Amino acid sequence: MDESMQVDSVVPVAPAPEAPQAQPTPPAQPTDVPNSQPPLQAATSQPSQTFREIQVKVHVRRPERDNWVYLGKALVTQELSGHSSRVVVRSISTGKIVSVFGEGVDLQAEKRGNFVVISCVDGTRVVSWSLNALNNSDTVRLLASIELACYKAKQAVAEPRMHTKSRRRIERVIKDDRRKRHRRRKEQDAMVDLFARSTIAETDTPSMETTPTA
Repeated sequence: MDESMQVDSVVPVAPAPEAPQAQPTPPAQPTDVPNSQPPLQAATSQPSQTFREIQVKVHVRRPERDNWVYLGKALVTQELSGHSSRVVVRSISTGKIVSVFGEGVDLQAEKRGNFVVISCVDGTRVVSWSLNALNNSDTVRLLASIELACYKAKQAVAEPRMHTKSRRRIERVIKDDRRKRHRRRKEQDAMVDLFARSTIAETDTPSMETTPTA
């Protein structure tokens, strides 16, 4: 009697359901959508293609000179080489390079009306270039191109103190050269004024010669 009751009290256990098997994903079908992004080479060469030539009139002032010398009309272009660039000034009549401004040149550029005056420092000597553009828009773009090409980015990042000292030295040499030119101009004006006064005094002096008597 006890054995039959124990047998009847056993609860049947249902079998565990089997886990569903993962269905294999079908391989992706190739699409015919064209690649809308341009190649890297075309993207990197875009700045040189979009830079428009700027026509200018070129004047130069040599060291120890106070007057500008006209060199003619020229075209200004920006040439890229890797991460650096340079500004090239070529004569329209001959096609020869008049001047080149790049990162290796110590200079200071400033805008004066439609002129961009570039003072290049070589030791204690200063060579000044004047580029006269056709309008204000070309003048601003020309100044920006020169400053970008001549900015010493590597030195500014690696040696900021040396970069600051170099900029101050360039400014000091340019100021000294400007001061010397102003002093020479004052001396020349004083000499011209003195010569003019002496000439007037000579003409106003009565002649000491006497007329012969009959």
